[in-house]
Amino acid sequence: MQMLFIFEEIVNVFKKVLHSLKRTGILMTYKWYVNTIQCPGFMCTYKEENMTVSERVELVKFDEPKYLEDGKAVVGQRKEAEDLAQVLHDQGYSNIFLLGIGGTEFEFGHYEYLMSRMSDVDVYAVNAADVNTVRPKKLNKDSLVITASSSGDTVEIVQAAKWMKEEGIRIVAFTDKKGKLGQMLDYVVHAPVVTGYCEHSYVLQAFFIYKLLNLRGDFDAYDRFADQLSEYIFEDLLAIKKKFEPIGLKMASELYDAEYTIFTGSGALWGETLLFSMCMLEEMQWIRCRPVNSAQFFHGTLELIQDKVPVFIVKGEDEFRAQDNRVEEFCKKINCQYAVFDASEYAVRLDNEFRKFVVPMITTACLTGRLSRHYEVYTKHNLQYRRYYRQFEY
Repeated sequence: MQMLFIFEEIVNVFKKVLHSLKRTGILMTYKWYVNTIQCPGFMCTYKEENMTVSERVELVKFDEPKYLEDGKAVVGQRKEAEDLAQVLHDQGYSNIFLLGIGGTEFEFGHYEYLMSRMSDVDVYAVNAADVNTVRPKKLNKDSLVITASSSGDTVEIVQAAKWMKEEGIRIVAFTDKKGKLGQMLDYVVHAPVVTGYCEHSYVLQAFFIYKLLNLRGDFDAYDRFADQLSEYIFEDLLAIKKKFEPIGLKMASELYDAEYTIFTGSGALWGETLLFSMCMLEEMQWIRCRPVNSAQFFHGTLELIQDKVPVFIVKGEDEFRAQDNRVEEFCKKINCQYAVFDASEYAVRLDNEFRKFVVPMITTACLTGRLSRHYEVYTKHNLQYRRYYRQFEY
């Protein structure tokens, strides 16, 4: 046992040396580290071929052909989503409720933000658990509810769907048609995507949600937007992931072992800020985070900044960007450790007037899709492993 302990200590020291070498720019050593030491434990094998340096950017734990294939599958469902929007538009509705819980609730955040600025229809992003408790008076037979569940059995959403259907409230669900939720409802959009990337869901939902606005007369350029989205988005997001890859590696290497990290965001990207910090880092990496919107940061949270408590700033491109900039300027002023993800640094081929719709897609592609993987490499904690979540009834 003593020999085993000594060997583990040697390995730990060796890992620290590798981190040090990486920070000084010896990339070949770091590439070897990523490919060999990322396995659990310490019994890893050295392979000479992993020392090869290629000009082509390789994405860690990522299947590029499958990603694009799933993208084509989503685009292939455009007509299905648009036809459903036409059906519900013809039926009429008085307001729209975006029903979610946890990650789904956060993912719907940017739709509430954008729809509220484009249309006079009342849009409410609501927490399923709260709706089950309160049952808002504005939620009635004239309402249209939009929800999503990748598992198809999210407890709070299934519970809400049950009583809403009993009361004659129409619900559109983006979920598995064979799942518990899908079997309950009349309006289901089944996505054939299996890679599990949020941007695929966003694109499919965009075909439905923004078509609704188009039919209301709130988005005349929808067809041109949808055509460009279909043609460019997944190839562009793949290129963006590759551009972000070395940036993500650096961010993860500097932040993964913080005591906890303060995350700030605002506007259309506040939901993405919550999604990454709470779902990816807290749930899937057991990393302590403190998400706070950029405005509220200055009313309490700023006093928590100290050594080993960095700030991660998610910067969008809407009118709330000034609030994000204020957080960044504050961090510079006090000379604290901070990192910035700025969506404006990543280009897409869609017309600039449509950029506001894809900024959340860019952000989730980089943070949820890639940065989480780089945290996983450093923490050695499997993103799929849970202690409590869905491990038993609660």
